[in-house]
Amino acid sequence: MAVAPVPYRSTPVFDQDTLPAALRARHDTKAGVWGVIRVIEGELRLSYLDPPSEVVLTPDNLGLIQPQQPHFVTPVGPMKMQVDFYNQPPAGV
Repeated sequence: MAVAPVPYRSTPVFDQDTLPAALRARHDTKAGVWGVIRVIEGELRLSYLDPPSEVVLTPDNLGLIQPQQPHFVTPVGPMKMQVDFYNQPPAGV
C-alpha cells in the first residue's frame, strides 16, 4: 500500500499583516519542490504567472504550486495561511 507523501517543511502560519513581502512578490519553488498553500481562515488570491491565471484560496480550496512555477499571493481581507513543501507531488491536491 502506497504511503501519501508528507511535507518535509512548513512555513509558520502567516496572517494578512505578517505575510512576508517575498511571498507577495513574484517567486517560485526550486526544482523538484511542490508547494501546497493552505488557507486556515479567510481568503487568499494566488496568481500564477506562467501561464497567467488566478484562483481564490479558502480553507476548502488549496493552492498547488508546481516546481519552478512563478507565482505570488495577495490577501483578500483578514486571513491566516501556511505553505507546506513536498519533494514529490502531494496527494489529493
